Amino acid sequence: MIRKIPSFIEIYESLIKIPTISSQKKTLDQSNKILIDLLSNYFSELKFSIKIQNIPNTNKFNMLASIGNGTGGLLLSGHTDTVDFDEHSWTKDPFKLTKQKNKLYGLGTVDMKGFFAFILDVLCSINIKKIKKPIYILATANEETDMSGARYFIKSTSIKPDCVIIGEPTSLQLVKAHKGHISYSINVIGNTGHSSNPSNGVNSIEIMHFIIKKLLQLKTYLRKKYCHKEFSIAYPTMNFSSINGGNAINRICALCNLKFEIRPIPGLTLTQIEILVQEMLQVTFKKWPNRIFLKNLFFSVPPYEFPKESKIVKKIESSCNLIPITANYCTEAPFLKKIAPTLILGPGSIEQAHHADEYLDCSFIEPTKKIIKKLIIKFCY
Repeated sequence: MIRKIPSFIEIYESLIKIPTISSQKKTLDQSNKILIDLLSNYFSELKFSIKIQNIPNTNKFNMLASIGNGTGGLLLSGHTDTVDFDEHSWTKDPFKLTKQKNKLYGLGTVDMKGFFAFILDVLCSINIKKIKKPIYILATANEETDMSGARYFIKSTSIKPDCVIIGEPTSLQLVKAHKGHISYSINVIGNTGHSSNPSNGVNSIEIMHFIIKKLLQLKTYLRKKYCHKEFSIAYPTMNFSSINGGNAINRICALCNLKFEIRPIPGLTLTQIEILVQEMLQVTFKKWPNRIFLKNLFFSVPPYEFPKESKIVKKIESSCNLIPITANYCTEAPFLKKIAPTLILGPGSIEQAHHADEYLDCSFIEPTKKIIKKLIIKFCY
């Protein structure tokens, strides 16, 4: 069989080379169009049909590559964007694939542009003409921010595969459930004045102190009330990520900001979290009216769980010799599940994601190719 596209490593290099940072900061946010066009060219060479869709009001794009007819089949999905990077923490060029000590370094090597290199390489090794059900490849935008790529895709597609596999770095373990994510920003507005006379102002830091006490009570409540024993951290977590306030030692603080997140387990909905937060802070809202402003940050992701007893899970377990597990992070699975049963399975460790000198351990390369090939054969042949 004559290979129509570059080698595995050459594809990997070409994907890492293209910056595709997603960020809430407009100065850092980048379009993924160049990468989408490159992937489209690769899959076109393999005779896949290509559909590119622009996420409304953005410079971001999804790509769906497909081959084969009929219903069912397999959808392999990955996101094209990466997080930002700290140039002072990286010791290697984030946009150059560097092989060193049996590791492939680069931004997106595990999270998760590299997954497409695996898919393309496997497709070159099989006889696609023999498939009986379609193969779909989905490349999404903005997973690292608001997941708008996946959310827009499910609203605009009519495909119904038998299974969706998201190739996030799971160390080649089959993830069937993960936690959700909801984040908040609280602004407290006080009145400034000279610190020599505290009664002449309203100290926003002192009000925030009461708010934090209430949130810590909620944190304890969540830990005692909700439990999912299949998770390594079996309860919902709360994290205070940043707090800022004040600008002079002799001035009453007029503005204080707190950012925090909650990661709910399956069985605890985002709506329930919203209600609990509002109820817990109700006393402080009443005590200091028009001074406390609570808002959501980003787009919230619900927790996800797919029944481990399902036929799809059993099918993958038996064919790939995998045991389903859970994860404390979140993915696009809660959205893609609307078109088909969705599981997460991919090369590399989540421990390398969002870290300086991100890398893929080369020991994952051959096992990943074998698993992807088995999945295609199981669902499409």
